[in-house]
Order: sequence, then C-alpha cells, then structure tokens
Amino acid sequence: MARLVYLVDDDDVVRDSAALLLCAHGFDVRSFASAPAFLDAVQLDQPGCIMLDITMPDMDGLAAQEALNKRGIAFPVLILTGEGDIGRAVRAMKNGAIEFLEKPYDEAELLSALSAGFALLDQRLSEASKTEEARQKIARLSNRERQVMQGLLDGLPNKLIAHQLSLSIRTVESFRATLMDKLGVRTVSAAVRIALLADLPALSASEASA
Repeated sequence: MARLVYLVDDDDVVRDSAALLLCAHGFDVRSFASAPAFLDAVQLDQPGCIMLDITMPDMDGLAAQEALNKRGIAFPVLILTGEGDIGRAVRAMKNGAIEFLEKPYDEAELLSALSAGFALLDQRLSEASKTEEARQKIARLSNRERQVMQGLLDGLPNKLIAHQLSLSIRTVESFRATLMDKLGVRTVSAAVRIALLADLPALSASEASA
C-alpha cells in the first residue's frame, strides 16, 4: 500500500510540484490549499505524514498543529517554511514537528525527511496497537482480579494483598492465577508489564466494593 502524505500549502505552484514529485516516488498524496480544509478531511484511522506550510491565510501551520494535537492526531509533521519563517518553524518543532524544510526544498532532503517520518509513524502505530491490546486484556479482568493486579503493581506480596482486601491468602492466589491466565502470561513481571502498558485504571468506589 502506498504511503499517505497530507500536503497542506496555499501556494498552488508549490503544492502541485510537490504532489507530482511525491506521486512519482510512489506516495499517495492528498493536497489541501488551506489548513481548515485539511483539518476537515484528516482522519485518525488514515495515518500518514503531514507536510504543513507554516504561513497560510485563515489558519497558519502553528494553529493547525495545535488543532491536531488537541484531537490526538499524532501523525509526523514536516513544516514547510520560507526564509523569514525559521523562528516559527523552530517553535513548531518544539511543539512536536519532526523537521522543517526551507523552500525551495531539496528533493533528496524531502525524501529523507519523509523516510524518517514514516519510520516514526510505524513506531507510533506499533506502540498504539500494543497499548490497545494491553487495555483489552485488562478489561477482561474482574474487579477483584484488578484489585489483586493493583497489589502486584504496588509490589505487595500475597499476604499483604490479602490483608488489604480482607481475603484469605489462598483466595488471593486463586485470583492471581486466573488474572495471569486471562492476560496470557506465566510470570508476575509479564503481567505487570501489561498493566503498566495499559495504564491500569483505578477502580471507582462502587466497582471496588462490588
């Protein structure tokens, strides 16, 4: 499948020439003449790299980047900048952009930046997939199993977990065995890694008493 590039630039000439170049190198390019049009179209389930012009009417690149961050769209952003926009481009990088390219940008430099961007995107998607898988596993646990898991996260032995939950040690051992079976692990350390990855949510008062 072709790599998706969102190209956002109000300059028709720059946008068209960049799109031709990227298509020639096998990228799937979606071009936008304004940041609002881009923000209306971009979807979290259509990941790609974003080439974002820093200076545009209506909404500039910094504002568009802020809007992306608020929506939780963490696609790699490459800032396109003119000679007088270096300071703002640096600000964009401090806000999460991975690179800025001065116009007219070098073809090899652009392709190298996109290569780095897609490597980062693959890493983020892999991490997100692992996190979601961990959360789904944690969601299978009963309230009591989650309480025992929290005790394991706190580094407590079975005896102290049993005392905290007013359970027998044997009951805690039973919950521990079933939660590890549900998580598909054989060791406590592996169970702890899953709980940490899932950012094990605390139980509400009603859940804890159930």
